[in-house]
Amino acid sequence: MLRFSWTLNTNLKHSPKLNKSNLYGIVHSPTNSLLTTATLIGAFWLPMPAIALNPDHLEQLRKTGSCVECDLSGAQFGDALLSNTDLRGANLTGANLIRADLKRANLTGANLAGASLINANLTEANLSSSNLSVASLIRANLQGANLAGAQLSRARLLDADFTGADLRLANLIAADLRNAKLKSADLRGADLRNADWENAILEAANLSSAILPNGTLYP
Repeated sequence: MLRFSWTLNTNLKHSPKLNKSNLYGIVHSPTNSLLTTATLIGAFWLPMPAIALNPDHLEQLRKTGSCVECDLSGAQFGDALLSNTDLRGANLTGANLIRADLKRANLTGANLAGASLINANLTEANLSSSNLSVASLIRANLQGANLAGAQLSRARLLDADFTGADLRLANLIAADLRNAKLKSADLRGADLRNADWENAILEAANLSSAILPNGTLYP
């Protein structure tokens, strides 16, 4: 078991270029131990196979606010301010993005499978063609977000706000959409087979050609 200590400075500005004092990654390799320190939150223990994050990629994100196709898997970005960042095609599998500010972030084609985005702010974020399978987006704000063609199978979307979001051709098979707000959302061609949308708000939502939870095709 390796000990990973993560620190987050919440004074980080809302800017594509991240403040040097807030996002950094340092790896120390003494003879008999490995201590990794990087940005983000709290101290915790994880088995070595669970961490694949590339420290160089983390540094690139810190310096430029852009990390296209980077390996940030397992990263601890809880409460991080990442609005307007460019993370196209990034590997964020299993990442902790609880309460993260990702407003207008570009996550096109990003792999967020199994990631935790509880209470995250994804307003107007671009998540088209992204993989959010089995991800947790409970109470996440996705107003106006682009999720066209996104993979959301078995995702936990309870109380999430998709008002005005683009969910065309999204895969929502077996997704948990209980109490989700889908007002004015575009769900044309989406696959909702076996999804649970109990008490979901569907006012003015466009379901043309969508496959409904019971397997029937919406006219």
